[in-house]
Amino acid sequence: MARQLRFTGTDSKVDGCPALHTDEGTGEIIVQGTPVTDPEDLAQLKHFGADEAAVAVPRELLVNWGPKEMERVPELVDRATFRRLFENFQHTAWRLETRRGYASDREDPDFQEFLATGSAPCDPTEPWFVNIKAQTEAGKRVGRVRVADRPMTTEQRFLLDYARHNAAVGEDIRYLWREDAADLPAEDFWIFDSRLVAVLHFDDADNITGIELITEPAEVVRYAIARDAAMHHAVPFDQFAATE
Repeated sequence: MARQLRFTGTDSKVDGCPALHTDEGTGEIIVQGTPVTDPEDLAQLKHFGADEAAVAVPRELLVNWGPKEMERVPELVDRATFRRLFENFQHTAWRLETRRGYASDREDPDFQEFLATGSAPCDPTEPWFVNIKAQTEAGKRVGRVRVADRPMTTEQRFLLDYARHNAAVGEDIRYLWREDAADLPAEDFWIFDSRLVAVLHFDDADNITGIELITEPAEVVRYAIARDAAMHHAVPFDQFAATE
C-alpha cells in the first residue's frame, strides 16, 4: 500500500530539492536530497545496511523543517479562547474554508431567509461584525479563501451571497474552484499573524468537534504556504459570483 506523504518543506531556492516529507500513517520523515554514492564515502557510514540509501542535505533543512517534538500533543482550546484570538491578533487573521457546508450555517436564521428569498440578511450589530469592523478600521487585515464545488452546494451559495456583508466590515473574501485547489490541504484553519494556526476539526455532520492551536514554526510555515498559494489563485467574491 502506498504511503500517504505530506510535503513538509524545503530550503531550496531553485529546483525544489532537497526537501522533507512526512508519512501521515507512520510519522516517519522522508528526506529528499542528493544521493551519496561514492564507495569511500559509504564505507565511512556506521550501521549502514545493504538495502539502505544515504542522501546529503543541508543542515538548515533539518533545523528549519524537522519536527521539534518527538510526538506533538494537540493543544485543544474552548470556544471562548478561540474567540479571543480575533480580539487580540496584531496584524492579520486569515482563513481557508474547504468544506461543502457547515452545520452552524444551516442553523442560522439568515440561512432560512436565504432559502426562502434567495438573499441573506444580516445584523450589523452582531459581535462578529462589530469586532471585525473595529479591527479593520484599526489597519489590521482579515480575509479568507473559500473553496467551492461545481455545482455549488446550497450552503456555499448562501456564503457567497453573505460575503457582501463580510466585505462591508472590511474582510477580503475570495473564492477558488475545488479543481483548482488540489494542492491545498483539505483542512479548515485560521492563521493569526503568521505565527499561530487554529485548525478546526469537524464531524461528518459538519459540526465543529475541536479547535487545535499550532505554534510549531515549521507547521505554521506549512499553513502559511497554503495561504499564499490560495491567495495567488483565488479571485474576489464579487468577480467569482459574476461567473458562477
